[in-house]
Amino acid sequence: MTHQHNIAVALCGLGCGAFVVGACANADDECGPHMAKVERVIDGDTIDLASGEIVRYLLIDTPETTGGKTDCFGDEAAAFTTDAVLGKTVALRYDEVCRDTYGRLLAYVEINGRDLNLLMVERGYACVRHTSPNGDDQVDEFTELERTARAGKIGLWGACDEVSCD
Repeated sequence: MTHQHNIAVALCGLGCGAFVVGACANADDECGPHMAKVERVIDGDTIDLASGEIVRYLLIDTPETTGGKTDCFGDEAAAFTTDAVLGKTVALRYDEVCRDTYGRLLAYVEINGRDLNLLMVERGYACVRHTSPNGDDQVDEFTELERTARAGKIGLWGACDEVSCD
């Protein structure tokens, strides 16, 4: 058993949900790691892992804070992601396409059994961004959460005159 495999199994034994424990039986799959420490938050929907891999959250888009541009509610989305994951070990769950055209891993990010991608839409930090085939099985759930956030003027939907990720 490799050192990397031992670490993944040890992390899984620290209270991950049953799904994550099963996913961690192999430290990595063809996409990437199932457990990883977050080294840096790039913006609301993109994180840098301690391994050097960059992860782009699946099925969501947050207002921009990079490239010399800060959109309405972008700082809030980045702060939410920072508070949730920075310096912590997260679970990563992949879909059909592992990487985007920039070479970033595409994943659902979970911490303490909570799907952050869903939570960000529900709390109005993110819009739904669906690029098939990834997310085909979850897009309806995400879209319904966005509809509810819009109707309730939650997060960016109540704070911004113009929503940049729309």
